[in-house]
Amino acid sequence: MANLFKDLRNAARKRAAYNRTVAEISALPVEFAVEDLGMHPEDAHKIALRSVYGR
Repeated sequence: MANLFKDLRNAARKRAAYNRTVAEISALPVEFAVEDLGMHPEDAHKIALRSVYGR
């Protein structure tokens, strides 16, 4: 039972990190994201998924 709660807490932390990453990338000015970082804000979900979950 303790492992279940540990797994749920870990999943919640990862989801929070995912949501935070998406929000931060989406909030970047397009010019900065594309020209300086080489990413598009519309790819925020894909980037966050890879960053947080390793997929």
